Amino acid sequence: MAEVTTIGLDIAKHVFQAHGVDADGHKVFSRRLTRAKVLEFFSAQPRSLVALEACGGAHHWVRELAKLGHDVRLIPPAYVKPFVKRNQKNDANDAEAISEAAQRPNMRFVAVKSEEQQASALVFRTRDLLVRQRTQLINAIRGHMAEYGWVAPKGRMWMASLREVIDSDNSLPVAARDMLRVMLVMLDGLDGLDGLDFQIADLDKEIARRAREDEDVRRLMTIPGIGPIAATAICALAPPAETFARGRDFAAWVGLTPLQKSTGGKPRQRRTTKMGERTLRRLLIIGASTLIRHASKKGPTEGGWLASMLTRKPRMLVTVAQANKTARIVWAVLTKKEDYRASVAAAV
Repeated sequence: MAEVTTIGLDIAKHVFQAHGVDADGHKVFSRRLTRAKVLEFFSAQPRSLVALEACGGAHHWVRELAKLGHDVRLIPPAYVKPFVKRNQKNDANDAEAISEAAQRPNMRFVAVKSEEQQASALVFRTRDLLVRQRTQLINAIRGHMAEYGWVAPKGRMWMASLREVIDSDNSLPVAARDMLRVMLVMLDGLDGLDGLDFQIADLDKEIARRAREDEDVRRLMTIPGIGPIAATAICALAPPAETFARGRDFAAWVGLTPLQKSTGGKPRQRRTTKMGERTLRRLLIIGASTLIRHASKKGPTEGGWLASMLTRKPRMLVTVAQANKTARIVWAVLTKKEDYRASVAAAV
């Protein structure tokens, strides 16, 4: 039997599928594995290139299989799909497609995250989740109160007045008042925990502490439009800057470049692709909108890039363009290991 050189592994919660091929790409085995038998199976295999789709739990298995001496790679699922035969999706075909994609010489792989990187990302994503929950509850209370004629302006500071109305207005139906109080209890906190505001504030302190301790995060915070949250998220969610050959590639990975529909030598650019790391894209666009808002108040530098764009293009288009520019600056700062030079701001 030929010796296996590449193994495609389709992972799941309980049942895995492994597809091994030799150096010529011929099938050597196709094996169904339970979760408990995966490491035992791979420990008995010769040192091979093992490929997985980048999905939930994939980084954990990459680290575990790498300890056994295998060369483990992660492939974006979108790059595996073209190799699935006749679009017949099942575990065996998926594993075969993964092994086929891994053998392509120009295949792009996903950078593997360490446990520390995933922990840093968890701090940020937990805060993001709590902020969304708080916003959902506030909007729900405002929306339901509007049905009974009580309209409050946007903002958390107006929740105190709505709380007083819920507690004191006897014209509200009993069932409605009870449900609104349930939402207020959820907003204050669950099971005796501190309220969402206090939990978010604690996470902000944790993010600020990590920002002070991480040299790359401190460098990123010197860039206009990048604060502790965005800088921490970039270091936690983005692959190493050296992965990209140029800043344009990093901006494209984030999803801040226009979609290309070119043919016959005629370049056509459409809207922003929105393909990439949407969390970082959102943070960069928020930072860019802040820069443009400040520039609109005090006036951008006369003759500068931003002033020229604002006079010719719609505001939202300029915001995305500024976010693209910020992404390129992020790549330059991380690769050169230098702080952002304020003198360059005059060219913005």
